[in-house]
Amino acid sequence: MKYAATPMKIGISRIMMKSINQHSKEFLNLILPPRCAFSGEIVSHPGEISSEIWRSLKFISDPYCMCCGRPFAFEIQGETLCGGCLQDPPEFAKCRAPLVYDDISRSLVLKFKHADQMHIVTTFLPWMIRSGAELFEHTDLILPVPLHRWRLLKRRYNQAAVIAQMLAKEVKIMCNVEALQRQKATVSQGFMKADQRRKNVKDAFCINPQQKEMLQGKNILLIDDVYTTGATVRECARVLLAHGVKEVNVLALAKVVKDG
Repeated sequence: MKYAATPMKIGISRIMMKSINQHSKEFLNLILPPRCAFSGEIVSHPGEISSEIWRSLKFISDPYCMCCGRPFAFEIQGETLCGGCLQDPPEFAKCRAPLVYDDISRSLVLKFKHADQMHIVTTFLPWMIRSGAELFEHTDLILPVPLHRWRLLKRRYNQAAVIAQMLAKEVKIMCNVEALQRQKATVSQGFMKADQRRKNVKDAFCINPQQKEMLQGKNILLIDDVYTTGATVRECARVLLAHGVKEVNVLALAKVVKDG
């Protein structure tokens, strides 16, 4: 005769499994203690960074441009736009990023982007969630800035897609890594000026015909690793809006902030 498990037995089993999992983690941390992704120092929990690195990071906070998220060097009352957004309004509605892109944050990005250290995403994901909180409320779909297939083959993964998928899981918003595609193999923009970057990415992106209908009327959150001049995400936003998207916002890990 078979007996059904009682709620009490199920509850005890779950408690036992939880206890086993906790002890397993503690044992693993004892053998292989979690370390700071930057310095290699031992830290309390996976994803944490050392206190020295933490103090060196520059986080973006109020006041900042309500459109592109560029931090202001002085206090400003109310919702204000920077000179760049007033003079040349971007195609996206808002952009946010938790970090200023400098020597310290660059090392994190490069390790994640080129050194196969994808586990580093657990370090900066909470920062992006906090920075993009206002954007999630109005987001229907999360999309990463795509890589061209040849660059993806060389790098083996799209760092923006890795962030987008993990972020979507945390904030419980649908993610699609195929809707937006890069149809032109653009050259590296590392040493290009703003106008050169715009020409470089002009018509570089397209919509996947099979995904076109799902974009109609949607509020899109576009994910990238670094916002430099905004040329790439502006071109992505232009293409998306031209194909029926209602609004595009941008969330990056770090933002280049120029003086003046």
